[in-house]
Order: sequence, then structure tokens, then C-alpha cells
Amino acid sequence: MFRKGLLYAPLVTQIHRSLKNCYGWLKKATETLVTLKVSLVLCPIMTETDTKSRIQKAAHDLVMQYGIRSVSMDDIAANLGMSKKTIYQYFKDKDELVEAVVEEVIETNQCACKADIDRSENAVHEIFLVMEMMAEMFKTMNPFILHDMQKYHPAAFSKFKKHKNEFLYNVCTQNMLRGVKEELYRPELAVDILCRYRVETMFIPFNPEFQQSLKHSLGKIEEEILMHFLFGLVSPKGYKLITKYREQIAKQTIKN
Repeated sequence: MFRKGLLYAPLVTQIHRSLKNCYGWLKKATETLVTLKVSLVLCPIMTETDTKSRIQKAAHDLVMQYGIRSVSMDDIAANLGMSKKTIYQYFKDKDELVEAVVEEVIETNQCACKADIDRSENAVHEIFLVMEMMAEMFKTMNPFILHDMQKYHPAAFSKFKKHKNEFLYNVCTQNMLRGVKEELYRPELAVDILCRYRVETMFIPFNPEFQQSLKHSLGKIEEEILMHFLFGLVSPKGYKLITKYREQIAKQTIKN
């Protein structure tokens, strides 16, 4: 019996190894099948999301350059090289597409504002960072975009008004309170009045009549209005900081 066991031992070992290899192969095959199944499920979702993002980006770029009214769904489709039917699979009409674009712009603007606040040295520096952001944002922005939005896309304009009257007003308020605390702004400022004034004057350049009477860019107009406002806020200490930051900008401009 003992000798028979010795004879069968190599066979048992071989069977054990075969079973082990078979189990390993089966496990690997199962994992591959699961991965393939997940990929098949996720792939259409990722493709769908990518297509929707492409449509939204194309709409954003065209609207910012030419204005909302001037850009049709045909223009967006032609820009993307796809049919209007495909666009309507993701956005039921132009209203919904414009609203999505506005929501994204608002979200981007809010993130940029928060980032500027976090990295600013003081309240005056925060304003200079805002001017830098505005110069970049308005570089390619059509000045009639708000007029078009208010007249033809009230749902999108309602979201913009909420952003202006809540978020921007709050950012302005916090900046003024910070400036007073840092002794860079005059202590007697009527913060509520001046913040409401600032928020409203921010969008004066988007008035078609105002824009048509001037030959300057949107960015230049906004910069002049904001600097005028800032000079009215600052204390002598704040005035020195304005001079310092302007000199830095001038030196940087000469270098570039």
C-alpha cells in the first residue's frame, strides 16, 4: 500500500497543480469579464458626457465672441461638425443650452473670485487680482451679451441676477470690511450703499448705449471704473499700496 502511494504521489501532485492553474486562469478570466462589463457600461456614459461638454464649450466660445442673439443652433452644429439633431439630444432648445453656458460661467467666476481672495495679500491687492481676472475674461467677451440674455433668455438672466445680487454683493461687502479692518479703506464708509453701487456700476459697460458711445475695449472701461471706485475707498495707507501695485504692473508690462 505504501509503495502504491509512492507511485500515485506524482500524479496527485500534477492534478493538484493543474487544478491550481485552472483556478488561477478562471479567476483571471472572471476579473477580465467584470472589467469588460464595467467598461461597456461606462463607455457610453463617458462618450455621452464628452459630447455634451463639447456642445456646451462650442456654444460658450461662439456666444462670448458674437453675442447670444447672433449665434444660432445651426452655427453651433456647423462649428462642431455635427447635426442639429445631435445637439437636441442633449439640449431641448437654445434656452436650455444658454442656461447651461451661463451656469458654467457663473461657477467658474465664483471659483476664481474665491481663489483671488485666498491668495491676496490685503483688500487692495484683492482688487488688483480682480482687475487681472476681469481683463482676461473680457478680452473676448461680446459687450451685448447681457442685453441679449435679458431680452431673449429670461431664465438664464435670472440666474445671472442671483449671482450678481448675492454672490458678487457679498464678495464686495467682505472686501470693504476687510479693507476697513486693515486700515486701507476709510473707516467711515457706508458699506451697504457703496457695495450696491459697485455691483451696479460693474455692468454699466454692458449697456449698448454706453458701449456705442466709446471706442475703448470692455476690459479698459471696466478697469477705469474700478480704479475710480478704489481711489474713493482708500485711506492714505491704502493709496500708497495702489501706487505700489500700479508701479509693479507698469514694470511687468515693460518687460513683456
